[in-house]
Amino acid sequence: MQNASDSTPRPWWRFPHVWLVISGPAIVVVASFITFYLAAVGKDPVVDEDYYRKGIEINKTLSDKPTSLAPAMQARNHAATGVPEPKAP
Repeated sequence: MQNASDSTPRPWWRFPHVWLVISGPAIVVVASFITFYLAAVGKDPVVDEDYYRKGIEINKTLSDKPTSLAPAMQARNHAATGVPEPKAP
């Protein structure tokens, strides 16, 4: 004969597969809170206070160097048309 305790089903938390299913989403929730904390604490500086003046200084230093765009223009035109360049005499 069977005992009455053998025929009663076990509670749901006694099955290891249940904890395997619950642990995945629980880990994701904890990781999202950690990610939110790191994002809130480690704020990046957006822009310098005098970004406009620094940009103008950079443009002045770049404009001081004379550069020619002729080789780049020739390469672009050659790649676009596919026509060989005429040879200089």
